Amino acid sequence: MTQPKAVPLFAEEFGTGTPLVLVHGFPLDRTIWGEVAKLLAADARVVLPDLRGFGRSPVTEGVYSMECLAEDLAALLDRLHIDKAILAGHSMGGYVSLAFARAFPERLAGLALVTSHAAADAPDRKEGRNRLAEEVENRGVEAVVEATLMRYSPYPEVLERTRALMLQANPQAVSAALRGMAMRPDLTGLLPSIHVPALVIGGEADELITLQRAQETARLLPQGELVVIPGGGHMVMWERPELVADALRRLVRRVNQGDQSG
Repeated sequence: MTQPKAVPLFAEEFGTGTPLVLVHGFPLDRTIWGEVAKLLAADARVVLPDLRGFGRSPVTEGVYSMECLAEDLAALLDRLHIDKAILAGHSMGGYVSLAFARAFPERLAGLALVTSHAAADAPDRKEGRNRLAEEVENRGVEAVVEATLMRYSPYPEVLERTRALMLQANPQAVSAALRGMAMRPDLTGLLPSIHVPALVIGGEADELITLQRAQETARLLPQGELVVIPGGGHMVMWERPELVADALRRLVRRVNQGDQSG
């Protein structure tokens, strides 16, 4: 299967300094990072892209593999004249960030996985994603809302924000991303080879990525740090933006100190 060529992603920028790319999860867009980006604008050049098919980025045919989405990010960095960047990915954005780390290790200055992990889907999970993709193709994004929304956060107001954003997503992109996540490889074995400052942010009450999984992920990263957000669910950047921004700010400082010493 041939992958679609890189598409020009829509992106917003805040601040100046070390480039920090905040990659959104599924089936959301760059706006989930708005509050965190403003808190970090004094510390980094914060780039908020919309992944292919989401937000204001172009929708294309075919499956959106994580490798394909990573190539889009590399093309965006080229367009912004950024040689190396810290990537911080939420959920599916973490899968994309790991695919980027594997394909473009020389361009990775630091890595943050935010309520995300490196493992592939178990067979039943893979089957479930593909089945849900078919449902989306038949009856729209509401199928994803019904199947997944309640696991995104323990807070009703955050669930309402998440629902509203999900319902704005393009059904074709949602289906393409579901199929792309289902086919992603297990990158757990890649983690020990990622020799850059790294951060894993876990939500204490996350029903999608357990704390145990977050702990295992951080342990496998040579320079990994684990930050647990008290009471946080899957949408920690909306639930506790100050704590998420603080953790990412420390990661930026670690990267900058490493650059100075190296």
